[in-house]
Amino acid sequence: MSMLNKQFFNRDACTVARELLGVIIRRKYRGNWLAARIIETEAYYLADRGSHASLGFTEKRKALFMPAGTIYMYYARGKDSLNISCQGEGNAVLIKSAFPYEDNKTDARSIPMMQQLNPAISGDIRHPERLCRGQTLLCRSLDLKVSQWDQQQFDHSSFYFDDSKHSPERIIQTTRLGIPPGRDEHLPYRFIDYAFARFCTSNPLSKRGWRENHEYSIIRP
Repeated sequence: MSMLNKQFFNRDACTVARELLGVIIRRKYRGNWLAARIIETEAYYLADRGSHASLGFTEKRKALFMPAGTIYMYYARGKDSLNISCQGEGNAVLIKSAFPYEDNKTDARSIPMMQQLNPAISGDIRHPERLCRGQTLLCRSLDLKVSQWDQQQFDHSSFYFDDSKHSPERIIQTTRLGIPPGRDEHLPYRFIDYAFARFCTSNPLSKRGWRENHEYSIIRP
């Protein structure tokens, strides 16, 4: 595996969003590597009324206007959220969900550490399948904070995206979540690894009344 470089992100946001599926997020925490496999992403564009960039440049949104591959983090309902800038000012991909990942770079403490970082609301241990199910849970499980990473670059020694060389056999393409009416909520800019659909934020395959080629489509890369 190898760290994704800036050239990977210097492409169309939807292309990057699709090709990030299967990529491994690696984060060093207290001397140990935590890891999660990306299973759900959303693309955003400057001219897209659902994007932060469409509201104009501010110091808070500066990362969206910085070179491709710049980390953009913001607070979603007071909790951290992870995005990466792409080709063209104001364009970016939101990392929506992931799934805990283990290999020879992680050890037996990695998932327990993620559970300690991200306990259930009740205080109980959160099941591994739910640790990164949603953009803010993902950041909490990997100790990714706005104050540390917004407007920064990836760092091979502490936080980076690792190319797993894995391409999902099927990808679900559908509309994004949480976009207010009248803000381009109809755009099909959300991408989900079909094999992990039941672990994403909201599974299109299980939504009542949703049909293939209507509310969602299946891509076979």
